[in-house]
Amino acid sequence: MAPLTRKFTLADLRAARQNGKKLAMLTAYDFTTARLMQDAGVPMLLVGDSAANVILGHETTVAAPLTFMIELTAAVRRGAPLCLVSADMPFGSYGGELASGFRNVVRMMKLSGADCVKLEVGPEHTTLVRELAGIGVAVIAHLGLRPQSVGLLGGYRARGRTAQDARAVVSLAVEMQRAGAAAILLEAVPPEVSAAVVERTGVPVIGCGAGPACHAHVIVMHDAVGLTAHRPKFAPQLGDLAGPMKQLFAAYVHNIDAGTYPAPEHQYEMPVEEKKKFTQDA
Repeated sequence: MAPLTRKFTLADLRAARQNGKKLAMLTAYDFTTARLMQDAGVPMLLVGDSAANVILGHETTVAAPLTFMIELTAAVRRGAPLCLVSADMPFGSYGGELASGFRNVVRMMKLSGADCVKLEVGPEHTTLVRELAGIGVAVIAHLGLRPQSVGLLGGYRARGRTAQDARAVVSLAVEMQRAGAAAILLEAVPPEVSAAVVERTGVPVIGCGAGPACHAHVIVMHDAVGLTAHRPKFAPQLGDLAGPMKQLFAAYVHNIDAGTYPAPEHQYEMPVEEKKKFTQDA
């Protein structure tokens, strides 16, 4: 893929639903990686609360603070100004009191420069989605497996595997579209469920382990390039960065131990006259 040459927008994502073009989305958490992804032609980036796992080392995403997510999103925005950047609203930053969630989303949008926000939603979030859409916030409604609810679910488990649960996912997707959601993200659901959501809704559907019917697909970058200990079933193995990185780090340790670093080419030289004055003063 060629580097992006113009801003990728929500209109482009909507167009993909109409023309059948499948789109890629990756998680990004820092300026440097986001810049490389834009150069590689990745049109959409998700600053996921999975940063709590892959950046901070927590077992779940629940630990990601709002201020942390704002800073990461702003960094990704600076690194990839042409990508569509979606910010994950972390656990506890919305839900409960409507006004508080509303303020936190507005804060995220103002301080981070994100194009849209992603919310892990249930029926109780319909009013919030409607209110946000009413002021022009593009909301991606995250359905299916909701990692922020892992404590209630009792673990990371696929959703929509029974007829009743599948119907609930589809029904909620329709409800979120009616409330004004700009897109739907489905995580860890069978392909029959995502196909039904695509059929029943008119907004773009982004899959995260949700089958081929989705208009776009997102994965955690660290999973796909070998930087996590356990790769989810739905994440493709794009390569192994862990091995080469460990080799490079070991080479640096060896160079220090062997005395080959720092070498003369790594040092800064004083002008001859200044060196003479310095040594004489000494």
